[in-house]
Amino acid sequence: MNTDPIADYLTRVRNAVKANHRIVEIPSSNIKKEITKVLYDKGYIQSYKFEDSAVQGTIKIALKYNPNTKQSAIVKIDRVSKPGLRKYAGSENLPRVLNGLGIAILSTSQGVMTEKEAKTLKIGGEVLCYVY
Repeated sequence: MNTDPIADYLTRVRNAVKANHRIVEIPSSNIKKEITKVLYDKGYIQSYKFEDSAVQGTIKIALKYNPNTKQSAIVKIDRVSKPGLRKYAGSENLPRVLNGLGIAILSTSQGVMTEKEAKTLKIGGEVLCYVY
């Protein structure tokens, strides 16, 4: 049994990027689906597909690479809030990743979103991960 499914999700993506895989398959959950949508909207992944089966379902993610340099769009993806130590940020002190070049993904009362979207809505939440 996995105690931190979000960390497992991020690790699978990180390992697939390091191994230069085109597609990574991940067990599905609602929060993972929302994180996948944010990564797609911000241009870090090429496409995704949710496959529902009888029990849990899977998420298939097509990773994005630069065709000339073969470098991934995701340079680093780090878990911030962990089950043992949750990290929350208010609307006034939302984190900036790489001075605004990366994104921080937050779980808020209005759903999963980036820190920039949360700042415009003036809401805070749990900082799930940093992506750049």
